[in-house]
Amino acid sequence: MSQSAAESLESALIQAYQNNPQINAQRAAVRVTDENVPTALAGYRPRVSATASVGQLHQDVQTRITGGALANLSGNYTTSAYGITATQTLYNGFQTANRTRQAEAQVFSARETLRSTEQTVLLQAVTAYMNLLRDTAIFDLQKRNVEVLGEQLRQVRDRFNVGEVTRTDVAQSESRIAAGRSQVLSAEANYKSSAATYRQVIGHDPGRLVPGTPVDRFSPSTLPAAVGSGSAEHPSVTTAQYNVDAAQSAVKIAEGALLPTVSLQGSAQQSYNSTITSRDLFTGTVVGSVSVPIYQGGAEYAAVRQAKETLGQRRIDLDTARDQVRQTVVQSWGQLEAAKANIEATGAQVQAAEVALNGVREEARVGQRTTLDVLNAQQELVNARVSLVSAQRDRVVASYTLLAAVGRLAPQILGLSAPNYDARVHYHQVRDSWSGIRTPDGR
Repeated sequence: MSQSAAESLESALIQAYQNNPQINAQRAAVRVTDENVPTALAGYRPRVSATASVGQLHQDVQTRITGGALANLSGNYTTSAYGITATQTLYNGFQTANRTRQAEAQVFSARETLRSTEQTVLLQAVTAYMNLLRDTAIFDLQKRNVEVLGEQLRQVRDRFNVGEVTRTDVAQSESRIAAGRSQVLSAEANYKSSAATYRQVIGHDPGRLVPGTPVDRFSPSTLPAAVGSGSAEHPSVTTAQYNVDAAQSAVKIAEGALLPTVSLQGSAQQSYNSTITSRDLFTGTVVGSVSVPIYQGGAEYAAVRQAKETLGQRRIDLDTARDQVRQTVVQSWGQLEAAKANIEATGAQVQAAEVALNGVREEARVGQRTTLDVLNAQQELVNARVSLVSAQRDRVVASYTLLAAVGRLAPQILGLSAPNYDARVHYHQVRDSWSGIRTPDGR
């Protein structure tokens, strides 16, 4: 993007949503998880295999000829066979059904993880944008401060030349402008660091940034409502809920291994023999089988116990996720309230510092204030303006942080004009696929 082009916070969020590699990688992870469903559904479908064999057969045969004499016939002959076998599982302790439910729960969990990644990246984008906006403003403030201090140094030197001030006043002004130049260098380093972070998160070099605005209107109006919304909607909570569902299915899958298996197998085979007897043979069979597990070393029982313990762990993870979300919401709410109050306080501080600086300068002209008093008043004004810029940044970031804490930091809620990535599209493209190795995008 051109350095002269203006960019808003909304456009930066759109760029991050579309291009950030973390989001794209998680989208790929969701597509990977989608394939678990057709893998599980394969248990309902028949398994078909074909066989073919060709070989050489050496045969020695003794046979009686006319007159009762024995004749020895021998030779090398070609034999071949071709067949097809189909196996259909009719019952396996409902393991296929439970594997399908588990795979679907994993898909839903992956989608919620994607939503969490989107929230994280969007919040990183907001933070990077506002940090760069803040550091740009601070960099400009420090440069203007050096310009003011330079002008003041020239005035102090002129007054020193006519004997109105001492060498001490000149030294104080020189010291303060040297400190100001050091602050400019520090502010420039912070600006470059923020610009690099912006490039990493948003995906392009920054242009001229437009001030961002808070998004309080999208968050609940009270703290209890925010806690309730976060406990129900935050992706870390919903991810944990789907993980519980997947663990419950895993228990049923393990228990299904203790139940009988019923299957049906059909086969057909054609044999060709160019031997002495020269017989071709066709066979066809249909066989039903029932397998009842009695004892298999105890591993199946251990698998059931293990799955139950995992289910208990997932339920604890769900409680932990709710507690963490509640803590984050309360913390974010407090930070937002503090940021709102800080805006008013720093705004008043800037106004008071401007009045104080003007008064000190006037008093210094008539000899009632020293050069050091003017320098201190100038520094206090610069510090107040820096604090105001930082408070404005904190105000915007805190509003987005609260929105993320309640699980609502999404392009659809923000009203971003970005094409929505719908994870359901790929899922329905592959769910009922019986064959094929190409992905839906043609790879």
